[in-house]
Amino acid sequence: MRAFDPTPLYRSTIGFDRLFSLLDQFAETAPANGYPPYNIERTGENDYRISIAVAGFADTDLDIEVKENALTVKGEKKQPETQGEVLHQGIAARAFERRFQLADYVLVKGASLEHGLLHIDLVREVPEAKKPRTITIGTSGSKAQVIENKAA
Repeated sequence: MRAFDPTPLYRSTIGFDRLFSLLDQFAETAPANGYPPYNIERTGENDYRISIAVAGFADTDLDIEVKENALTVKGEKKQPETQGEVLHQGIAARAFERRFQLADYVLVKGASLEHGLLHIDLVREVPEAKKPRTITIGTSGSKAQVIENKAA
């Protein structure tokens, strides 16, 4: 059962259908467990980094895919690395799948694996046509002109 019902908002808003769909999708696909743990940090004005703790996984065990504003990270161990009998296994090596919903114009710059952490770098690049513009108000008989573009 969800805590918020956006149905009444459909009557008084236009163009927010996608936002409500994302909220519904997020509520349905929220993972029940916290494995593997991750951090999301802002490293600049338009730069972000997702760090996922993947101790015991090699780069060949991980798969990163971006499709339709969704970033999916999957991990699956190919083969066990133990040579003897395991008396206690505290390092998790189970398969996982983490999904992150990306905002419009957020692109994946790259990924790196270091010290058991998978770092995925993201950047928000708004196209020039989508950036806000300043427009002068002309008098009758003159046309409005764009003075300058300003990045949001």
